[in-house]
Amino acid sequence: MKRSHFLKNTFLSLGATLVLAACGGTEEATTPSSDAAAGPWVVGTEPAFPPFESQNDSGELIGFDIDLMKAIGEQAGIEIEFESLPFDGLIPALQAGTIEAAISGMTITEERAATVDFSRPYFRAGLAIAVAQDDSETTSLETLEGKRIAVQIGTTGAEQAATIKDAKVSTFDSAPLALQELANGNADAVINDAPATLDAISTGNIPGVKVIGELLTEEFYGIAMPKDSSNREILNAALEEMIANGTYDTIYEKWFGTAPVGTLPETAF
Repeated sequence: MKRSHFLKNTFLSLGATLVLAACGGTEEATTPSSDAAAGPWVVGTEPAFPPFESQNDSGELIGFDIDLMKAIGEQAGIEIEFESLPFDGLIPALQAGTIEAAISGMTITEERAATVDFSRPYFRAGLAIAVAQDDSETTSLETLEGKRIAVQIGTTGAEQAATIKDAKVSTFDSAPLALQELANGNADAVINDAPATLDAISTGNIPGVKVIGELLTEEFYGIAMPKDSSNREILNAALEEMIANGTYDTIYEKWFGTAPVGTLPETAF
């Protein structure tokens, strides 16, 4: 089964909408704003979160986030250069001023928003629990008490795991590594963003793993920028125009095999 068909069917079977995007029109992209900040923009990403960002066999960055950020650059008339960084190093890099933006499936949270600025939400997701295929006992967060939980460092999944009583939490540099720990029998569960988990399962890269129940949370991904960045308005204007003219829909369908449903909110909270 192709990834696109699997994702479409599995998202529906979870009983929760994982992703929403605004319905678009068909007008052509506008010309770049005359007050656009001079590029290039160096954009940080951790290429270990397919289908949002990863590397192909040639080492080229690919994924929904990568295509989206390139399209934002084209819309705004700004050159985009990507820099691969660990996920937990993205916000420090923004604070240090070594990158102009970060796109890496990053959930907008109040804690993060206190130190960096975010674009308007560009993706709706949520946390899911993954367990071994033959696990019939794990049905909720409560049933994970005292269990071994693998997570990606610096993520909201890691934060959620830290709240579970007596859980033995192991952190990994990427979601696939955490899921592989589960597949190897060295963890009882993984708490991670649902779209990336489903993609890892559907591609067959992580065998013997399944997602249980409904989503634990509703989360929105945003593009992070330094606090009070003058580029935020430019980025948001480009993103909103892409949603309106159908560019967003085209990128979405390329990576998820189905058209986006509904509308995204203008703010996450």
